[in-house]
Amino acid sequence: MTEKKWTLKSIAAHLGVSNATVSNAFNRPDQLSSKKREEILAACKALGYFGPNKAARSLRKGTFNIVALVLPDSVEYMVSDPVASSFMRGVAKVLEPQGINLLLFSGNTDSVNNIVDFVDGFICYGRPRNPKLIEQLATVTKQVVTVDFELQDQASVNIDNQGAAREVAKAALMQFNAPSEQADVAILGLRLLDTELICRVYDHHLPQLSTSIAHQRLAGYRQALETCQVTLPEDRIWNIPESSERFARIAAKEALAIRPRPNVLLCMSDLIALAAAREALAQGIQIPQELKIVGFDGIDEAELFQPAITTIHQNSENKGEQAASLFIRKEKQQIRLPFELRVGQSI
Repeated sequence: MTEKKWTLKSIAAHLGVSNATVSNAFNRPDQLSSKKREEILAACKALGYFGPNKAARSLRKGTFNIVALVLPDSVEYMVSDPVASSFMRGVAKVLEPQGINLLLFSGNTDSVNNIVDFVDGFICYGRPRNPKLIEQLATVTKQVVTVDFELQDQASVNIDNQGAAREVAKAALMQFNAPSEQADVAILGLRLLDTELICRVYDHHLPQLSTSIAHQRLAGYRQALETCQVTLPEDRIWNIPESSERFARIAAKEALAIRPRPNVLLCMSDLIALAAAREALAQGIQIPQELKIVGFDGIDEAELFQPAITTIHQNSENKGEQAASLFIRKEKQQIRLPFELRVGQSI
C-alpha cells in the first residue's frame, strides 16, 4: 500500500496497531518493548512515515522551541558583522542545549505578524531600522527581550553607551596637554540618520528623541568635548550607513581632506576606526603623532592592528548569553553589563 501522505491514524490502521502504540514508538519509547518499537519504526520508515506532525503538535501545546532573533538590518549584512556574529554565537550557546532553535529575522521586514504564531517569542538585537517593528514588538503577547534598547515592561540587556563613549573620547582628548596643542575633532558616526547616504550631519538633521545607540554615543562624545573645553565645528560629524570598510573609508577620506585637518577621529565602531586608520596611513599621516583615532566594540582585529586601536570593549558574546538566559527564565529584568576602556597605540 502506498499513500502520498500518511497520518498517525492511517499508519496505525495499516500496521494493525492502535494510534497510541504508534505515538509511543516515536514519543514515549519507555511505553513499548524495544523489539516492538523497532518493528514499528522500521515499518514506518519503509512506508515513508516519520512520525506525528510536529507543527500540529506544537500548535496544540502552544510552544514551538523556536525564538525569532530580530536583527536591526538585513540578515546578509548582520551575519558578516563581527560584533553581531559574536552576539548571535552567545545566544545560540544558551538556547541550543535547551533544544531551542533560532529564526533569524531581518529588521528591514515590514511585519513580525507572519511569524508571531509560530515562535515562542523574540530576542531583538538593536533597534530595527523599520519603526513598524518596534510598535508591533511593543504589543505582542509573547515574550520579548531587547538588546541595546528598551521597550516598556520588557526584559533588556544594555551597556552604558553614553558613558562608554564619553570615556573613550576623553582618553583621546586628554592627550593634548601642552598649551600649544589643541584638539581638532571629527566624528565618524554610524546610522545617525535614516538614510543610505554617506553625508555630513548637522544638529537640525538629528531626531529630537535620541534613543539609538548611535545617538547615545554622540551624546557621550559631546559630554567629553564639553568637559575638555573643545569646540566641535558644526560640519565635523559624518553619517555612515553601515559599519563597513568601503563606506567608512569614503567618509574618512572626506574628513581628512578638510582644512584644518582633524587630529582626532572619534569613530562609532572599530570597523570604522580601522578603515579610517588605513586611509590615514595610506595618505602618509602618522598615527598617533598627527592623528589620534578611537573606536568602539573591542573586536580582535582592532587589537591586532598596528597601531592597536584604542576602543571600548564590550563582551558581545556574553551579551547574547545574557539575553538568551533572560528569555529562558522569562524574567522582566533590565541588565546593564560592564564595559572596558582598552587603550592602544592609536592615541
